[in-house]
Formats: sequence, structure tokens, C-alpha cells
Amino acid sequence: MKHEVTERAGTTVVAFAGDVDLQNSPQARKVLLEAVAGEHPVLVDLSGVDYIDSSGVASLVEALQTARKRDLGFALVAVSESALRVFQLAHLDKVFTIHGTLDDAFADNR
Repeated sequence: MKHEVTERAGTTVVAFAGDVDLQNSPQARKVLLEAVAGEHPVLVDLSGVDYIDSSGVASLVEALQTARKRDLGFALVAVSESALRVFQLAHLDKVFTIHGTLDDAFADNR
């Protein structure tokens, strides 16, 4: 798994690529919790994620809960088809805000 954290228009963008699985989820969790510890809303770009398992989803849920406690925006962006199926099976597509693209996410927040 690779990740990149950038800032765009006052928003922290965390982009993951590869597999977010049991082996990589501790690193993903750390990156996500550092992002929501900041002062900016967080967008998580999952367009490069080939596979996500329950441990990766749990890291995202924990980050979402932390963001909500801190009154920060938190959304998923460009969720790959395979990852989206996991969210749909767990009905988490109803819990997370999911945007089609980064541009959509920024347009929706204007």
C-alpha cells in the first residue's frame, strides 16, 4: 500500500493505492488518524485501492468517528468498484459520504 497526503483548498486529501488489508491497515489507520487530528476537513481518495478488507474498513470507520467528534468533514472520494462493493455489502455506503471525484467533492462543499 502506498499513500500520499496533500492539502488542497483548506482540505486534507489522503490518497491510498494498492491493498488496504490486515498487513497494511495499521499504517492506513495511523495516516488517517493523523489527518483527522488536524484542523481541516479530510477527503480520502480510494481510486487507487485494488482491495480493502474489514481491517481497512475499520480504520476508515474509526477515522470517520474521530472526525465527527471533532466536528470535521470526512468523506470518501473515487471509491474503486471493488472497494465500493465492500462498503455496499456492509451498508457503509449509507454511513460515509462518497463523492465520484475530488472535483465533485470540492464542488459539493462550495
